[in-house]
Amino acid sequence: MNIQAEKLEIMKMILETDNPSILESIKRLFTRESSKDFWAELPQEQKDEILIGLQEIDNGDTVNYDDFMKPHKK
Repeated sequence: MNIQAEKLEIMKMILETDNPSILESIKRLFTRESSKDFWAELPQEQKDEILIGLQEIDNGDTVNYDDFMKPHKK
């Protein structure tokens, strides 16, 4: 069976069911597939920079936003 025929068969089963738990299970499968963790997609270099930034925050090594922006405003 080719992929299109398989999809049609699955669609037919979905349309014919009145079982909410089956529909919820299918919905969860697609939701889980589409909501991948962004962290896993980041390159290691970016992960390292984020972790360093979080450590700096934990250590209180931060700068006020307005103070940071003053030299950059014209």
